[in-house]
Amino acid sequence: MDVTLLGTGAPAGLPRPHCPCAACAAALGADARAATALLVDEALLLDLTPGAAFAAARAGHSLGGVRQVLLSHPHDGPAVEVPAGLPQPGRVPDGRELTLLTGHRVRAVALDAPGTGYAVTGPVGQRLLYLPPGGAPAGLEEASAEAYDMVLADVVGRPDALAKLRAVGSVGPTTDVVAVHLDHDVPPGAELRRRLAAAGARAVPDGTTLTVGAYEDVPDVPRRTLVLGGARSGKSVEAERRLESFPEVLYVATGGSRGGDAEWAARVAAHRDRRPGSWRTTETCDLVPLLEQDGPPLLVDCLSLWLTDAMDSVGAWDDAQWADGGERALRERVTRLTDALRSTRRTVVAVSNEVGSGIVPATASGRRYRDELGRLNAAFAQECEQVLLVVAGQALVLRG
Repeated sequence: MDVTLLGTGAPAGLPRPHCPCAACAAALGADARAATALLVDEALLLDLTPGAAFAAARAGHSLGGVRQVLLSHPHDGPAVEVPAGLPQPGRVPDGRELTLLTGHRVRAVALDAPGTGYAVTGPVGQRLLYLPPGGAPAGLEEASAEAYDMVLADVVGRPDALAKLRAVGSVGPTTDVVAVHLDHDVPPGAELRRRLAAAGARAVPDGTTLTVGAYEDVPDVPRRTLVLGGARSGKSVEAERRLESFPEVLYVATGGSRGGDAEWAARVAAHRDRRPGSWRTTETCDLVPLLEQDGPPLLVDCLSLWLTDAMDSVGAWDDAQWADGGERALRERVTRLTDALRSTRRTVVAVSNEVGSGIVPATASGRRYRDELGRLNAAFAQECEQVLLVVAGQALVLRG
């Protein structure tokens, strides 16, 4: 089963008409996208958009063989006319199945937002799922018998839809997840590709034809990632974003509750409000046992607070204790942590502060902490497939 993406953009397209934003200004060439529409085996058209016939011709296809046109969402883009010869567009009621003369079966999937998703099974059994913009499946309560071969969805706007599908087995390691309905929320080009790859997804230019079931281009999600950055750089947001399309993430808060500290409580509350409701939280600095166990992805925020706890426990702030075994004890703790990271089977995203580029601390204890954090970051990064540095909310890839 082949799918030609006549468009991959949001209903208003990308760039949006008359929008002066930086993302729209950069959406040129292959990064310019018409409203999303899919042509399946030249027999089924999912979503009719302006200029569909011309888009098909540019991609080397014709709409002359289309036997069914299905709409997935309330149209809010430019006016659309039905090209001559095409069947009138329709919508399949939720839960109903439609069988085409070509052997394709189409089942309507109920959503948690206005619109309809479509699960399409090809004549020889390949399966794809197409979700409209802003939509996620509703009522996925039981594990799926098998994963879809391809999922086309609003990965940027609704990463939780992908998390739901993963939770029930509808998206597996070989599922080709293709982002569609792309809007100006993320700058196009390298930044979009980086964010999608972290979710195990990809984007393709308009006019691309994909073969359902061919998953050679499915990106590998990095198993271990370190996100560095200064204060208020956006490093925690970046780390959370990397796991928001995965279910049952365990958020490991190393800072504790700090009872009575109102400012700290407000920061913790802001972090908690950002996180998906399906995530669990544990407050601990005992990271090694978590890394040694099997389980859902870990988000560790942050290593700098872990180091503070470790230095407290070995008496690092007292010069005599530091010289009399404290330094050696800290090195052993860091080694145990990095050894556990090296052998873990879990997906791990860790956050840490980058403090080595600022003012030299005025106190000996401050300089000791700065030096040890630099060593910890370097040792942890050595075991990670991907390392990012976040500056002014922009993620720079240092490794991976």
